[in-house]
Amino acid sequence: MDKYGESLLHLTYSYVKDRTVAEDLTQEIFVKCYQRLGQYESRSTLKSWLWRIAINHCKDYLRSWHHKHIFVAEDQVKKTSSIEKDVENEVIQRYEDKQLVEAVMSLPDRYREVIYFYYFEELSIKEISSLTSVNQNTIKTRLKRAKEILKECLEV
Repeated sequence: MDKYGESLLHLTYSYVKDRTVAEDLTQEIFVKCYQRLGQYESRSTLKSWLWRIAINHCKDYLRSWHHKHIFVAEDQVKKTSSIEKDVENEVIQRYEDKQLVEAVMSLPDRYREVIYFYYFEELSIKEISSLTSVNQNTIKTRLKRAKEILKECLEV
């Protein structure tokens, strides 16, 4: 939990877009992993195994009745800026960061997923393909389309 907790929380948040729900799902994922630790076969890294369980758990949650029928208000997105920036630059940076986060979070799941893994987790196309069980060429196409959509959203 110490090693992967924060990145797993970011991953779950990228799916559910709610900090509180993401925290709950992260706890559930760690419990599920602990219960299934005996099934881990070392064919992949522990991180990949953990993320595969997390991705499936998040997708299950998004398909669940609870998620589809109960509206949970999204917490305000918080970003921290460097103390060295002056107030005007800080305000501008926060606005731009918020726009970027909102643009990424508005992407369909398949595009948001590759953007998150590629840019925020700095995974290679091959690693993303392995994690998501999607062909590498499909990952490249989704990444390209996601960037095009983000470019359109942010140019407006």
